[in-house]
Amino acid sequence: MERFNIRSIIDGYSQGYFLMSEGDGQPIEWYYTNARTLIPLDNRFRYPKSLQRVLNQNRFEVRIDSAFSQVVQGCADRETTWISQELIALYQDLHLAGWAHSFETWQGDQLAGGILGIAIRGMFIGESMFFKIPEGSKVAMVKLVEHLRSRGYALFDAQLMNPHLERFGAFEVEDLIYQELLQKGLARSCQFT
Repeated sequence: MERFNIRSIIDGYSQGYFLMSEGDGQPIEWYYTNARTLIPLDNRFRYPKSLQRVLNQNRFEVRIDSAFSQVVQGCADRETTWISQELIALYQDLHLAGWAHSFETWQGDQLAGGILGIAIRGMFIGESMFFKIPEGSKVAMVKLVEHLRSRGYALFDAQLMNPHLERFGAFEVEDLIYQELLQKGLARSCQFT
């Protein structure tokens, strides 16, 4: 883990790389994909109609960074996970340095769901998400997109496609387009919190 310091991690993410591990005891490695998944911050963003009813009911409260460690643990708590204990420690370091954030939904005093991400200038890199209460992570996604729009973010990088992200209008772009969007994001000066 010595080869990772905060500056080198931010530099890597700023070039489009991201970190993953094959699990505890396995090395943390840099990854890059030529088919990058983005969450649209424009009118291409969408979500199921059933979720609109949940949003209208205001069942969830949104908080930022109030339970960072719990969100990271929630994201890692799966049968197979790429978030090793060493990577959890790295996220904690990034959080303390002001780069990594948790975007959370709460129901009363219970953490309902959340998204773990890294914010660099005008881009937000979504690392992982989880829920404990149904719809918790979906509401977090909608509210996070609203938050990023209100803060002037240019790019929401979700890295790799999955069926859950597709439901929100996530789309893949080839590397050349991704690099152009990445530069637009880095040219902006946005504050996540």
